[in-house]
This record gives sequence, structure tokens and C-alpha cells, in this order.
Amino acid sequence: MSGSPPRLSIVIPAFNAERYLVQALESVLAETAVVGSAQGFEVIVVDDASGDETFAIAASFAGRGVRSIRQPVQGGPGAARNGGVAAAQGDLLAFLDADDLWPSGRLARLLSAHEQAKTPAIAFGHLRQFACPLMDPDTRRRLRIPAGAAPGYCSGAMLLRRRDFLRIGPFNEALRVGEFIDWFGRARDLGFAIVLIPDIVLERRIHGANQTVRHRADYGDYTRALKRVLDRRRSGAG
Repeated sequence: MSGSPPRLSIVIPAFNAERYLVQALESVLAETAVVGSAQGFEVIVVDDASGDETFAIAASFAGRGVRSIRQPVQGGPGAARNGGVAAAQGDLLAFLDADDLWPSGRLARLLSAHEQAKTPAIAFGHLRQFACPLMDPDTRRRLRIPAGAAPGYCSGAMLLRRRDFLRIGPFNEALRVGEFIDWFGRARDLGFAIVLIPDIVLERRIHGANQTVRHRADYGDYTRALKRVLDRRRSGAG
């Protein structure tokens, strides 16, 4: 990559992700290999105070355009994404959780959709969930994984300008789950156009230790996030 600023920054929050991070990074680098020479890119892995080899694995990709940041205290995915955005230099932002994958062709399709938008916009695609091959059979039997694709209104399925992210503001670090609902509500309140393409742009790995599973006790965050969205809209209507 040249000395000029990259056009695209890809932020990957990671916590105890040593089992999955290599696959996540390879899926991102396969996409940037297609568009990278023309677009310019950087990949930023934010290790959220992991207790395993996550940081060492990320650092081993340094020669392939990957930067690694280590947060001294675990702050959750919202804090890790915010840390990555603060370090980003690109005009455009994309995200990927360290246990998920980017399918082939996703980056070019989202770039095209975003470029065709007439107003400040956030481009999204669809997601598909899959059972992790490493999951033990008992855990797999307990989990219900929907078949087919669904609209991917989540950080890993979106693309937007960094300046627009900064205008919307950071993810709420007080929310362990539901932080995207709060953020997306703010984006809608500001009038951002939402572009949804039919293509699958995110493969979400279900392995039984996902963030929403590990933090079941914090599910009240969803209610609090939705309440913030509704309160803002009522305030604006008044």
C-alpha cells in the first residue's frame, strides 16, 4: 500500500477469537485483493483485552496490511469498534466481527451500491447464518439457526463514509448488546438514506459463545436501546 491514505478502513473487534480470526482475516483480505489495488485499504484488528492468542494472530498478519491494537481493559464490541474507528484513516468504513466471514464479491457490491446513492447513505446487504463446524453436538442441538438469508442491519453487513459515522457518533459503550440498535436509530433520526442490496454480504458464524449468548443477562440493553430511539423520536415530534 502506498503512503497515501487508504480509501477503505476495515475494523475487526476481537475477543478471545483465536479459533476464528485467521478465517475472518483471510475472508477480508480475499476481498481487498480484488479491489485493493484501485481503492487502497487498511485492516485494523482491535483486541479487546483477550486472554488467548488473538493479538499474536492479528500481529502475524502485519505484512499484509493488517494493524493490531490492544485495548488494556475489556470494553465490549462497541468500545472495540470505536477504538478501531479512532485509529482509521480511510474515507470509507466497514466492520467484521472476528468470528464471522465476508463472502466473495461482497465488497465490490457494497461499494457500488454506496457510490450510486444520491444522498449521505449507509449501504447494507443480507446475511446468512451458519453453524460453526467446531461446535460440539450438544450445543448444536440446543441452537436454532434460521435457514436462508435475512436483511443484515448490523455492523458487519454495512458500508459508510467515516465522516458520516463520526457525524452519527460512536457506539454506546455502556451497552453490551443492543449497541447497534441505538446507533442505527441515531442514523435514521439524522435522515441518512438506507440502501439495502439483495446480495449476501455477511456469513454469521453461530458457535454457542457468540456475544448475544454470552451476555444473556444484558438483554435488557435491547430494551434500553429501543427506548432511547423512541424517546428521541417523541422529542423530535414534540
